[in-house]
Amino acid sequence: MASIIFTLVFLFAMRGRVSQSSDPSDCYEWGESSEAVSVLEGEAGWLSCPLFSHPSVYNYTSTQSAGHSLYWYHVPEGHDLEQPIKYSSRVSKDRDRLWLQPATANDTGQYICMLRNKSSCSKIAMRLKVMRPDEVVRGADCELPVAAPVSQEVVAFQTGKVVDCPDLQEARKMADGEATVTWYHRCKKDPYWGSYREKKGESLQFHVMWDIFQGLYFCVVHYQRRGKTLNFTRSINVSAVTSPNLPKFPSVVHPAKDQVYTVKRDTEVHLKCTGHFPYLSNSSWDIWWTVDGKTLDKLDHHRFSRRNTREEEKYGDRTEVSVLVIQDFQAEDLNREYNCSVRNERGFQTRRAQLKEEVSLPSVELGCGLGVTLVLMLLLFVVYHVFWLELLLLYRSWFGTDERHTDDKEYDVYISYARNSEEEQFVLSTLRNVLENELGYSVCIFDRDSLPGGTITDETLSFVARSRRLLVVISQGYASQGSQALLELKAGIDGMARGGHLRVVLIQYKPVQRQVWVRELRRARVALALVHWQGDKSKELTSRFWKRLRVELPVRRVSSREEEEGGGKDVPLLRMLSQNSTNSATGLICNTVKDPQKVLNSAA
Repeated sequence: MASIIFTLVFLFAMRGRVSQSSDPSDCYEWGESSEAVSVLEGEAGWLSCPLFSHPSVYNYTSTQSAGHSLYWYHVPEGHDLEQPIKYSSRVSKDRDRLWLQPATANDTGQYICMLRNKSSCSKIAMRLKVMRPDEVVRGADCELPVAAPVSQEVVAFQTGKVVDCPDLQEARKMADGEATVTWYHRCKKDPYWGSYREKKGESLQFHVMWDIFQGLYFCVVHYQRRGKTLNFTRSINVSAVTSPNLPKFPSVVHPAKDQVYTVKRDTEVHLKCTGHFPYLSNSSWDIWWTVDGKTLDKLDHHRFSRRNTREEEKYGDRTEVSVLVIQDFQAEDLNREYNCSVRNERGFQTRRAQLKEEVSLPSVELGCGLGVTLVLMLLLFVVYHVFWLELLLLYRSWFGTDERHTDDKEYDVYISYARNSEEEQFVLSTLRNVLENELGYSVCIFDRDSLPGGTITDETLSFVARSRRLLVVISQGYASQGSQALLELKAGIDGMARGGHLRVVLIQYKPVQRQVWVRELRRARVALALVHWQGDKSKELTSRFWKRLRVELPVRRVSSREEEEGGGKDVPLLRMLSQNSTNSATGLICNTVKDPQKVLNSAA
């Protein structure tokens, strides 16, 4: 577009110049060309007069026939006055070009080319920069310094191509003999190419293109002129593109065939369309949106716009993205037809975008509900962690089953302990008293409840079998070999193993090393509950010891009849007294109760 405008302006100006005075001193200035020239110091270079960049306006041959002459002037760097070029063996003119063979640092500056005859005059300026090798930006230290712009070459996969060094023909025009070319790729000098590419004459020939052949190539042109060896360096970026045998039709990648966009009312909606364009040499392409069959520039609504970007380009194939932006999306926009289309010289494809309105969720309400739920769960966790015993006891009191109604056993608890020890005093004065008098359990203690003259083994097994729980008070000397405590323990463990309703509960009155436990106790410890007595801290009924023990004991509910007979306490003992004579009861109580006088007074 810029070149066309330049041509039109140039034609208009030249028409005006022809009609003006024929005074050659009145020269029309075109200003300065935007295309600067860079030459590497010590290499050959040249300047082409920009007046001849548009042959439709000026042609060098036709201007010479019309009597025009071309003059060159130089404005050195830091100077204001133009100076005529002094031609020499180093600086020479060839048709519309000014040659510098080689270029030096003093050649940097502004150059003016003037075309004039007796009736007209035109001139234009351009800039030349002579660069030192250390001023050139290089990708690697082994790469050659190049001042000229990089040339581009594309080679299709699985095909061949011959690549020539740029400006080689210009060097041949100025050379006294044949010009030669040296090629480099990845810092390697020819002829280390291989069988798929080789140097053919002064050109580089690709027989079969592979991905590893891509990259920056350098070519150095050498030639002789007037006894001097001159050279210049050019660079070529060789890119691989997809094979021409592959399909070249464009396609819409997104939206997919059944893809649905979720949109929200009163918001800015973005509809993304992705198109794939296979490589085609010098081919035009396009990607666009239509709304109700109209392109965006033909819509009456200003709420619709689009943004196009390139997402990817690989081996010449490009992926383009076009985003349709709808501001302040309304309900009627759901009923419109949105189509994304792609096109190149081989074909065309379009695809419709389907919209669905997003269902608004009460986020505030959900967030508050979730927060309250989490707080409640945390509180319940804390309450259960701190008061789990109380909660378990409360649950048992409401929904637990009184085992007295489901079996025919006589005692709730049978206490097994080491005789003649400190634990015996704890059992008789504390444990028995609380279980019977405070908690209302029927307790069996062998030394108290056994009849005189009976067999210890038989009565022990009988008492254990008639009890729902066996409380084992562990001590240092408990269950020594051959003791009665060992017999009680074995009977309890055997009762549990047979699947009866008997359960064994361990009470540790004082810390005892498990190494001194008998073998039966160590084996059964995994399946048995262990409750620790903690001295004065466990004396209160609200202590953890009694709560933990109540969890392991049977659920005890007092009936109305038991409350009338004495609050439900010592009921088995009263029943026994009513069935025997006074003398027998007196003898039984003297053998089983620590305070016989109290029981005799109750019986009277």
